[in-house]
Amino acid sequence: MSERILVVEDEARVARLVGEILRAVGYEVMTVANGKAALDRLAIERPDLILLDLMLPGDLDGYEVCRRIREFSETPIIMLTARAQENDLLRGFEAGADDYLTKPFSAKELVARVKAVLRRSQRPEETSTATVRRPVPLTRPA
Repeated sequence: MSERILVVEDEARVARLVGEILRAVGYEVMTVANGKAALDRLAIERPDLILLDLMLPGDLDGYEVCRRIREFSETPIIMLTARAQENDLLRGFEAGADDYLTKPFSAKELVARVKAVLRRSQRPEETSTATVRRPVPLTRPA
């Protein structure tokens, strides 16, 4: 089963392009155009990753959507935005984002960041079988 990504983007052209890029490499993509729809869809669909635009229409901007998601979910979030100021980036991380991608971005960078965040955020049941072993000290025979 391929990972499912929720794209929250109000610009139809950008949402379509991101969806096409991610589908081409095997992800299942859902898109919504505002913060309320994102919260509703997240509760129902439980995606593996969220790509979240900061400048959304309505009462909920991307920062507020991110904060609300963090109240009930650890789903990884990559912020997508044209805002490239350091304070915007820091505000995104403080809201709970896992990564930050500024527009315009390349298809390769988008896919690389998605893969990296998904890899780092494996579900606990996927990593719980890992065994940590203490290294054997190297000693010379007496």
